[in-house]
Amino acid sequence: MAAPRSGSAGRTVDALASPALTNLIGLVGIVTPIVAWLTARGTTKNVLLVAETVIVMLLVASHIWLRKRFITLRRTNSLRDMDDAHYYDLVRAKLERELVSDYSAVADGHMQVYASEVPRLSVMLVNTLLESQSQPQRILASDLTTDPSLLTRRREYLSANRQLLDAGGTVNRLFIAYERDLAREEYVRGLLNLVTYHRDMGVTCGLAVRDRLRADQAVDVIIIAAAAALVEDEQGDADYTKGRSTVHFKSVDRWIERFESAWGNGAEAAPAALRTFEAAARPLLDAGWDETRIRQTIDTL
Repeated sequence: MAAPRSGSAGRTVDALASPALTNLIGLVGIVTPIVAWLTARGTTKNVLLVAETVIVMLLVASHIWLRKRFITLRRTNSLRDMDDAHYYDLVRAKLERELVSDYSAVADGHMQVYASEVPRLSVMLVNTLLESQSQPQRILASDLTTDPSLLTRRREYLSANRQLLDAGGTVNRLFIAYERDLAREEYVRGLLNLVTYHRDMGVTCGLAVRDRLRADQAVDVIIIAAAAALVEDEQGDADYTKGRSTVHFKSVDRWIERFESAWGNGAEAAPAALRTFEAAARPLLDAGWDETRIRQTIDTL
C-alpha cells in the first residue's frame, strides 16, 4: 500500500508498477532465451542473450523498488489454524485496510492493541460477528469492575452489543468485584445502576467476588462466538490514554472454559449470586446503608 499520487508523474509511476507491464516483461524474459537457443547465427544469439540479461536486471530492480515503496503485509500461513477461519479472514481484511499499528502480528493469530485502539477494535469484533454470522451469535464478557462508570462510557461498544441483541444474539456479562468494594455504598450504587442499564438492553448479568476466583478466572475478556477473545492485559482509563489488550484468534476455547468456570451453574451461578446480592443491597440503598448487614450477604456469595 503506497501514498496517493497525482499528476503526470503519478500516472507514470502507476504505469511502471502495473501488473500488466510486469507480466509483459516477464513473458519477454521467458521467450527471449528460447528464441536465442533456436537461432543458428551466433551474432543474433549473443544479442538476444544480452537482452535477456537486461530484462532480468530490470525485473530485479523493479522488485527492489516495489519493496521499498510499498508496505508489505505478512499473511498467515494457514487459515485452517484459526478457530473460525471465515471470521478471522474478515477481521484480517479490515485490519489490512485500516493498517492498525503492528499489523504483522495478526498473521500469527494474535495481536496487541493499545489505548484508543482497544475500544475501536472491540466494536469491530462485534460488528464482524454480525456480518460473518459465525455461530454461536454470542458474546461472553467478564469485567474487572473497579470503576462501574467506565463501562457506561464505551457507547460505541455498547451500541454494537445492542445491535447483536436486537438481531437475536446473546450477551452474558460477568461483573467481578472485590469484597471491600461490594461493602461500599457509593460503589454498589454505581454497580447496580450499571446492571440495570445492561439488563434493559437484554444482557444476562452475573456477579463474582474477585477474592474467591483463581487468577486465571479473574480476567477482563470479551469472547466473540468461538472465533476471538479480546483480553485486557493492562486496564485502560476513561480517556484512553493508557491500556493494552491482546486479541486471540487461536485457542479461544481456553478462554471460554475460564469464563464458564467463573460463571458457574445452577443455584451457585453468577446470575443467582447477583440476585442474592441485589435483594440485600437495594433496600439498604433506599433505607440507609448498613455495612455489617451487606457483609453478611457477601459472605454467602
